[in-house]
Amino acid sequence: MFTVSQIKEAHSKVKSGADFPKYIQEIKSFGVLGFTTWVKDSHTDYLGENDFKTSSESVYEDLEISETLNLEKFTQQLKAHQRGETDYYTFCKDCAENGVEKWVVCLEKMTCIYYDKAENEVLVEEIPH
Repeated sequence: MFTVSQIKEAHSKVKSGADFPKYIQEIKSFGVLGFTTWVKDSHTDYLGENDFKTSSESVYEDLEISETLNLEKFTQQLKAHQRGETDYYTFCKDCAENGVEKWVVCLEKMTCIYYDKAENEVLVEEIPH
């Protein structure tokens, strides 16, 4: 199975959202089936075959997630991040400020789904592959 160290090494190559599709392909090759990233501290739970699960540690001090979703502003900031205009931490702060609590990536369906604090799907994106 894969390790958090392998995933960290692959993630170290990601400089912006523009690099995300390559990162996804690399971790998929390790056997990662999906993952959930929590905006609060950016810890991530990774899933593999046979109920394998491993988690990364927190990346930064806790961010406060807004109770109010601002989907329009979040979508604008997400697009800017995907164009490479913001770094990862800025993107996470944008998520928190706009009420996005986590994102869930499914590598079988090649989707990334963003959720608010009430567990509502707020945006579903297809990951380019």
